[in-house]
Amino acid sequence: MARTIQSLERAAAMLRLLAGGERRLGLSDIASALGLAKGTAHGILRTLQQEGFVEQDAASGRYQLGAELLRLGNSYLDVHELRARALVWADDLARSSGEAVYLGVLHQQGVLIVHHVFRPDDSRQVLEVGAMQPLHSTALGKVLSAYDPVAHSEAAEGERKAYTARTVTRMTDFEEVLDLTRARGWAADVEETWEGVASIAAPIHDRRRMPVGAVGVTGAVERVCPAGELRPDLVAAVRDCARAVSRDLGARPF
Repeated sequence: MARTIQSLERAAAMLRLLAGGERRLGLSDIASALGLAKGTAHGILRTLQQEGFVEQDAASGRYQLGAELLRLGNSYLDVHELRARALVWADDLARSSGEAVYLGVLHQQGVLIVHHVFRPDDSRQVLEVGAMQPLHSTALGKVLSAYDPVAHSEAAEGERKAYTARTVTRMTDFEEVLDLTRARGWAADVEETWEGVASIAAPIHDRRRMPVGAVGVTGAVERVCPAGELRPDLVAAVRDCARAVSRDLGARPF
């Protein structure tokens, strides 16, 4: 059986205690409820307070949940709302394009795949939900880097690895790619991440017009980019899908 970290278990127990019952609890209340010495409880509370997970009322000295937990909770809800709103539109895009569809969001220094619709044929495919993709070389990553300042910083400060001979690694060249992405409203990856594979992606915005994710199609380069040119119908289909999801999230046309 895997060993657990006692201090983390105690911190989690404190957060659950503060989340239920009384809105604010004193140090003695918390220590007593969890069977901890006051000194131990105070040390854990102080750490949680420094991280923003717990706040202490200046007048009473009592503790309550902090704003950082609300921010994390909203991030969790935002991703799940995005996925829920995109389900039908992603299915439609896969059917109309004949290619696999991916929905991605910024996570740490990359793109986290939160939804994946298989290419509508009988070929063997692997579900890639939970997989990470690079920001600088993929179509999803370029879109996020172009529209999300945090993603841009991550891509600029992180390693821009050359996955193929086509991968853009110099920052000046990458900025030009992002300028083009913003100008036309979509991004492409033609064998920049995987040999023989091409992708097209567009941004998804919420009601605040903030970028919350990207949706795109991925397929064999000879289908997505025949004769060396990206198919205009695929570009239009991806952009229509992104606009539809954005509209369902409350975004108004720019």
